[in-house]
Amino acid sequence: MLRARIAGTGKAVPAKVRTNDDLSKMVDTSDEWIAKMTGIRERRILEEGRSTSDLCAEAAKNALAAAEIDARDIDCIIVATISPDMPMPAVAVTVQQKIGAGTCPAFDLSAACAGFIYGISVGEAFIRNGNFKKVLVIGVEVLSRIVDWTDRATCVLFGDGAGAVLMTADPGGVRGVLSTHLFADGSLTEILWQPAGGSREPLTPENLAAKRYFVKMNGREVYKHAVRNMAASARAALEANHATPDDVAWVIGHQANLRILEGVSERVGIPMDRFFLNVDRYGNTSSASVPTALDEAVELGKIKDGDLLLFSALGGGLAWASAAVRW
Repeated sequence: MLRARIAGTGKAVPAKVRTNDDLSKMVDTSDEWIAKMTGIRERRILEEGRSTSDLCAEAAKNALAAAEIDARDIDCIIVATISPDMPMPAVAVTVQQKIGAGTCPAFDLSAACAGFIYGISVGEAFIRNGNFKKVLVIGVEVLSRIVDWTDRATCVLFGDGAGAVLMTADPGGVRGVLSTHLFADGSLTEILWQPAGGSREPLTPENLAAKRYFVKMNGREVYKHAVRNMAASARAALEANHATPDDVAWVIGHQANLRILEGVSERVGIPMDRFFLNVDRYGNTSSASVPTALDEAVELGKIKDGDLLLFSALGGGLAWASAAVRW
């Protein structure tokens, strides 16, 4: 049986740090309040003059180096993002050029915070069906450019970053992506969205003044659906693979909010000491969240050969997803 194995991981985060104390000088908040409500202490902000594709290229090069694969050998590039360089062309084609890849297919997909898991689901299908042998999947966001830094309900949560994986074919069928599980509910669009900037509500002086271009969120509703749906999708992954919570070595969950992850832990029955966490240092980086956490866990030697990993994430759409991966 052919499986898609994660052969290399990489990440890229901006050097600029914005702490909770920094935010307390910008909006009515405090380090104590943010840490208590979210578990976040700081986040990274992309420097002026750099773009989403710059972070992608850096993360991609790190993943390729870890996998010991040349960029010219990549068969496909998938970038998950809601904050591209520009509406068109896709970030993926810019990344293709920046890393020196050949004329392989390169495209973006949009599923907000669940985007990376959607991306590995597509990449896994390409490899399992024999279409491609080496697929680069990147989750990236530069949310600092679409967040209202005067709105404490959102600005305390988000940060910038990119994470990448290089997926290859594993003919043995033992290691790799065991299953992916994708969901969406369009009736919940308006609890987490960016209203203006598309064809429905093109940018005008009026909606720019009204800050309609920025991310809008009903935090209470997002929290409720995130805990419920991330837990349900995690259970779906376990059930599909006849696994129990005790079988899971690490949960690589979407680093949106520590309280959400604690809720998922309680519902799924996997203790928090098996959740890899970096939300305190990076905040919510949306589609970059899971691959960034994965890369850090690998870099720290937390993940061992044969470990069962569980990915789970939820974001705007609402879209949510999970995956089971045998390392």
